[in-house]
Amino acid sequence: MKEDDNIEEQEELFEHYHYVADKGQEKLRIDKFLMDRIPNTSRNKIQLAAHNGNILVNKEKVKPNYKVKPMDDISIVLPYPVRQLELLPENIPVEIMYEDDELCVVNKSANMVVHPGYGNYSGTLVNALVYHFDHLPALPSGYFGRPGLVHRLDKHTTGLMVVAKTENTLTHLAKQFFDRTTQRTYQALVWGDVEEEQGTVDLYLGRSLKNRKLMVGYPDQDYGKHAITHYKVIQRFGYVTLIECKLETGRTHQIRAHMKHLGHPLFHDLEYGGDKIIKGTSFSKYKQFIENCFKLLPGQALHAKTLGFHHPVKDEFMEFDSHLPSYFQEVLEKWERYTHRA
Repeated sequence: MKEDDNIEEQEELFEHYHYVADKGQEKLRIDKFLMDRIPNTSRNKIQLAAHNGNILVNKEKVKPNYKVKPMDDISIVLPYPVRQLELLPENIPVEIMYEDDELCVVNKSANMVVHPGYGNYSGTLVNALVYHFDHLPALPSGYFGRPGLVHRLDKHTTGLMVVAKTENTLTHLAKQFFDRTTQRTYQALVWGDVEEEQGTVDLYLGRSLKNRKLMVGYPDQDYGKHAITHYKVIQRFGYVTLIECKLETGRTHQIRAHMKHLGHPLFHDLEYGGDKIIKGTSFSKYKQFIENCFKLLPGQALHAKTLGFHHPVKDEFMEFDSHLPSYFQEVLEKWERYTHRA
């Protein structure tokens, strides 16, 4: 039984499978057992998953040679199989924050789609990284010919992403994201004066029944997936607020949908209603001020500022921080001046 939806349904690019062995199950190596049940996989991938602790039997990690017994409760986390698309290398500048033989951390720019798909077959971050990897002096021995993704950012969201170079690292990172042991914080400018200094949004998110491109809140898991966002106020500007968001889960449009649900859509969010004046005055000067701010932003004011994870080979926790894009900072400075004048 496959528990997670396809790649379009979530930000985190891994899948979780869960099985319970039949009462009459004959003893069988678990790698063979899983190979017979999981599509688009290989024995090597399953063995790598076991090596990294991604296979649990009765909630305990097992090796590839474990023999499945009747009624065993089995779960496995795997990176998504590669899409059947030709990944063309493109010489597109990418800001690399850190790189070694196993992975790289990039600071994604705005207006960049992460991976090729319908309507975006070129100009993506993956196309840029294929070119970058191909032009390195040497590639790791385990390099498998494509950048490995376990999470993504929306087109207009900027900030930090980790990308695997080897299958082993990809599998290891997928488990970390599934187990929620990574640390990610975002900064967002939202409409309105957020009432509480800090809070938590705990709300199931699923596709809108009216517009499949949007995520909305649901009361239970019948229509949505569990999503948790912790937020705190960084700076108040009266009509807008700069907040920090810490993700416990990584659902599609999670911060954008959660803040919309609270009545504080992200500033200049083109899809969730933040691209019009929601708070403020009716004065023409104020309207012009907002328009000037909007012109600086390609989309929602959201930046993935920090990222932390365990390095799969070095066995150490690595943390990265990034500056806000210059246009985001300029919008904040405009609000600072406007607030002081008001």
